[in-house]
Amino acid sequence: MKAFVFPGQGAQFVGMGKELYENSPLAKELFEKANEILGFRITDLMFDGTDEDLRQTKVTQPAIFLHSVILAKVLGADFNPQMVAGHSLGEFSALVASGALSFEDGLILVSKRAMAMQKACEKEPSTMAAILGLDDETVEKICGEIDDVVVPANYNSPGQLVISGSISGISTACEKMKEAGAKRALPLKVGGAFHSPLMEPARVELAQAIESTTFNAPLCPIYQNVDAMAYTKPEQIKQNLIAQLTSPVRWTQTMVNMINDGATSFTELGPGAVLQGLVKKVNREIEATSLQSL
Repeated sequence: MKAFVFPGQGAQFVGMGKELYENSPLAKELFEKANEILGFRITDLMFDGTDEDLRQTKVTQPAIFLHSVILAKVLGADFNPQMVAGHSLGEFSALVASGALSFEDGLILVSKRAMAMQKACEKEPSTMAAILGLDDETVEKICGEIDDVVVPANYNSPGQLVISGSISGISTACEKMKEAGAKRALPLKVGGAFHSPLMEPARVELAQAIESTTFNAPLCPIYQNVDAMAYTKPEQIKQNLIAQLTSPVRWTQTMVNMINDGATSFTELGPGAVLQGLVKKVNREIEATSLQSL
């Protein structure tokens, strides 16, 4: 069975999507439509901007979404998934690519999500850190022992878990992780504590937008971040998407479930090749490729 997966924040690079724009009339049309919806020329920043331009959350999230979704649309009949999933932001790309959301609605939600997250980050300074070389249970136990907001945020692959929380909490957690035998406890250059309780203001704001948006049944099951399970019913998909901002991304569990449910190949659509690598860390025998352009 064919699985298609979509990357999240951090996969962006200058020049992303430019080849699509220049070689596909459909891609050009969709990119120009996106410029109109967003009210600024995001294509200028994607194709010829700077790394700093692309690091702005209001640019990063729509840029990655557009690259992934437009590529899926340009593939046409070659985009034939039997299951889909997306990492954090990538879940919105997966929903649009699989027909659960329209292109326009998906882009508007992603833009609102980016703005809401930015506001939450400014309200309470916070951060994240990557923990390498410890099992999930040990990381969870240490997070639970700290008298501050520190939670597992991204279960990326066995032995690679990102934690999220207050700046002091993450600092304390990193020291304790090293003492427990972590190979690395690496603070990340991010704007805030994504997928933690500190994103509650953003969750509330985004929930209103999601509730008022029309969702359809996707053309195939989507495995959602909050519990790594497959869904096809629009109302369930909505509720899981609302919960996503303050819940961990269970990517390891998602890959395991997709493979157990019959996935024999994974294709990553969009910028970067991070997810392709994570699939291989879960199961070396599974075919995994990444596609950034035609």
